[in-house]
Amino acid sequence: MKTMKIVVIGGSGLIGSKVVLNLRRLGHAVLAASPGSGVNTVTGEGLDAALAGAEVVIDLANSPSFADQDVLDFFTASGRNLLAAEAKAGVRHHVALSVVGTERLQDSGYFRGKLAQEKLIEASPVPYTIVRSTQFFEFLGGIAQSGTVGNEVHMSPALVQPISSHDIAAAVTEAALAAPINGMLEVAGPERVSLASLVQRHLDATGDTRTVVIDADAAYFGVKLDDRSLTPAQGARLGTATFEAWLAGR
Repeated sequence: MKTMKIVVIGGSGLIGSKVVLNLRRLGHAVLAASPGSGVNTVTGEGLDAALAGAEVVIDLANSPSFADQDVLDFFTASGRNLLAAEAKAGVRHHVALSVVGTERLQDSGYFRGKLAQEKLIEASPVPYTIVRSTQFFEFLGGIAQSGTVGNEVHMSPALVQPISSHDIAAAVTEAALAAPINGMLEVAGPERVSLASLVQRHLDATGDTRTVVIDADAAYFGVKLDDRSLTPAQGARLGTATFEAWLAGR
């Protein structure tokens, strides 16, 4: 297998650190890039030097603020700067992590930012693969908190198909080492389940005494859900870790 220089933007984060480890184990020269290492995609600082000689760039960066305008500003500035630097450096493959259902979740400022990011990638001359993932098991605590009122957690009964961060990292790694598809692929967990019931399982498993209230009108970060909102289309790549397996391996 050919050894490549691969730059991972957001290489110190939850997914990025796992992708970096995967690629290094396979013998690739990996640069884990972040503002802390002197590479800032929003300002453009350090990009040209970081991308020199890179064949693949994996964008796993996330907005530090989830305020609507902040998210949009982050993904547009970061996307424009990164893709322009890649085109200048002759990068052959841009891989980005996005979210299953992004176009169905446009009542949320966060997902408007993600859609803007996707459109910049599609318009760029750099060949690309967008990996759209369902929600991570690691985010269940935050999801529960978002619906908490007193000792109750108001959650939609809509179906979800969450995935472990290890399975996401494996999918991103595989996409980065394959040829660009100039399109999107979806990845999800092996189990399709009601969001309300999954959050209750998470609370029970972690000794949390809050009670989930099933509420069809409960918003998911500003969006009212149905069974299609957060679930992938047929043919998605499925991870192997169930909720119980993920919990046991934490």
